[in-house]
Amino acid sequence: QVQLVESGGGLVQPGGSLRLSCKTSGILFSSYDMAWYRQAPGNRRELVAAIANTLDIDYADSVKGRFTISRDNAKSTLYLQMNSLKPEDTGVYSCNAAYPIRGKNYWGQGTQVTVSS
Repeated sequence: QVQLVESGGGLVQPGGSLRLSCKTSGILFSSYDMAWYRQAPGNRRELVAAIANTLDIDYADSVKGRFTISRDNAKSTLYLQMNSLKPEDTGVYSCNAAYPIRGKNYWGQGTQVTVSS
């Protein structure tokens, strides 16, 4: 059974930091491309950051220089370090695991991040 479980969300003031984690099980984590997405109320889900199984990394322009994505293959865990948070970073952050050549695509349930004073 495949599971992706996010944690680390919460309420933080503007300028603050949070570290999200996505613990996976049931997949060969090192073979998967991993990503963080977010969805704000009334908006479409958007890609925040991605890290391929090759360790290639990509960020949305809105988070470059503030967020850092990383992965620990030994722990089957994905991370997102978020610094200098802004109110517009508010949303539900979800973890995604993809293995396109095999048609595999999995999602976690998400963790709420609220940036507000």
